Parts: sequence; structure tokens; C-alpha cells
Amino acid sequence: MSKNKISVTAIVIIVLAVILLWGINAYNSLVRSEEGVKTAWSQVENVYQRRADLIPNLVATVKGYAAHESSTLEGVIAARAKATQMTVNADDLSEENIAAFQQAQGELGSALGRLMAISEAYPDLKANENFRDLQAQLEGTENRIATERKNYNQTAKEYNTSVRVFPKSLIAGIFGFKTKGYFEAAEGASQAPVVEF
Repeated sequence: MSKNKISVTAIVIIVLAVILLWGINAYNSLVRSEEGVKTAWSQVENVYQRRADLIPNLVATVKGYAAHESSTLEGVIAARAKATQMTVNADDLSEENIAAFQQAQGELGSALGRLMAISEAYPDLKANENFRDLQAQLEGTENRIATERKNYNQTAKEYNTSVRVFPKSLIAGIFGFKTKGYFEAAEGASQAPVVEF
């Protein structure tokens, strides 16, 4: 074998090795990013579950003071049941699945808002220490939900960027990495609520 053939073969082997190492690195990077999205999603589910766990105690407390508000209480219970039944597999975080999850959680949030509004009509309920504690925990949980949704969206954005940029998009396409959906603002959220005194 001549020196030219050996050097050409060596160059080809080196180039192929570099491409292979880059491909392995790109694949592993995508896996790490996808796992980050799944972890962020599990945190979102965790805080929503915390909210769902607070609701039975809140309903029981309100029921003791506002028993004739049964339609509101039943609405909260039904919305909670629907929201807790709605699950999204972390492997299928599509826009549609997240929108359905968000809608169920939004309905629960609306029902909770109506439940909290009842307290205004019942001063004894509003003064109840257990109710105030549950209300504070619920407010804290709502803040956690907002924080975890923001964290999820940021993690999903970083992952989606990795999946879509060239040349990683080649590896993503070969191995089936798909973009993940985002949490969107609720319809009408851009308009400030009207407050009348």
C-alpha cells in the first residue's frame, strides 16, 4: 500500500470517527434535554395535585357554613374529579394534550374562584381559622403552579430549540425526538378584570 492510500484511509477514518462522536454527543444531549422536560412536567403535575388535595378540606369547611350553596360545592367537586382524571403522558406532551390538561385545570380554577367568592357572603366562614389557612395554602399553591408552568415552558423551549436547530435536527429526526407543547395564557387573560365598588 502506498503512503497516499494509507493517509487517505486514515483521514476518512478520522472524519467518520468525528462524525460518529458528534452524533453520539448530539443524541445524548437530546436525551438529557427531553428528560429535563419530563422532570419539569412532573413538577407541574405535582403542584396541581397539591391543589386538588386541598379542595376536599376547603369544600368541607365551606359546607359547614354555606350548606345551601350546594350547586357551587358540587361544581367544585365535579371540576376536581374531571381535572384529576385528566392526565398527560410525559412522553406525549403535544400542544393538544397540554391544552386539554390546561382546560380541565382552568375549569377547576374557575370553580374554586366561585367557591372563594362565597366566603364574602358568610362573615363567619371568612373568620374561620381553618378556612383562612386553607385559603392561604391554596394561594401559595397557585403561585407554585405559575412558577412550575413557567419553568416547564422554559425547559420545553430549550428542548424544542435543540430538536429544531440544524444539524441536531437530523439526529432528532432519525431517533424520533418531537417538539413539546407549551402552556398558553388562558383565553381573555390579556384583558384586565373589571372591578366595581
